[in-house]
Amino acid sequence: MAGSKAPPPEGFGEAVTFAQLLEKVAQISPLLRVRFSTSHPKDITSDVLHTMMAYENICKCIHLPVQSGSTRVLQLMNRTYTREWYMHKVDEIRKIIPDCSITTDIIAGFCTETEEDHQETISIMDHSQYDFGYMFFYSERPGTLAQRRYKDDIPLDVKKRRLQEVIEKQNELSLNNYTKDIGKTFKVLIDGDSKRSNDDWVGRTSQNKVVIFPKNEILYKKGDYVNVEIKKCTQATLFGEIVN
Repeated sequence: MAGSKAPPPEGFGEAVTFAQLLEKVAQISPLLRVRFSTSHPKDITSDVLHTMMAYENICKCIHLPVQSGSTRVLQLMNRTYTREWYMHKVDEIRKIIPDCSITTDIIAGFCTETEEDHQETISIMDHSQYDFGYMFFYSERPGTLAQRRYKDDIPLDVKKRRLQEVIEKQNELSLNNYTKDIGKTFKVLIDGDSKRSNDDWVGRTSQNKVVIFPKNEILYKKGDYVNVEIKKCTQATLFGEIVN
């Protein structure tokens, strides 16, 4: 009949939660490593965490932007959660997925930020034990809510000093976390040749940590999985050797 439409495929238009979508993707193939980015901490529900734990091929890494450790500043940022809520979410992640790495975003020197607010950011970093962070000092951007509502009243030298303290704290946390991986063996997905040497591979763990290890004339290629025992580290890179 002219103008008639074919019926939609079975399951077409079915509403699913993010946790259900994540599960469907993970079930495509056990060799498919599934990774996702996080736009807001409230996206990480209990269902998402239990799904991540249930499937080995879903990466055990969560980007959980905090921005500030101060509830007062978070309210000014319109982040819709409190310091206490965020810390509880970190605790929930640690309980359900003990080996999960957590990364974050932090802004130092937001409008009206006090030294007490800044210290609350440092302390929430200690609580969360981030593996990595994207760290910046606040600068006005035309058209944003903050630019329209608030005066950029923190002196630049104060912003830079607070940012440096945040960076130093994160460097400390990163080194501590990476050091704990020495002696452990990880399933690593080979990304390709190391930038420093064609004799080495570079890959990533499920926790999204970079690993460099010798090829040792063993026939592997980009996209293969290998087990790597970690021998040493820096604050941003693991170094190891392939093990059977």
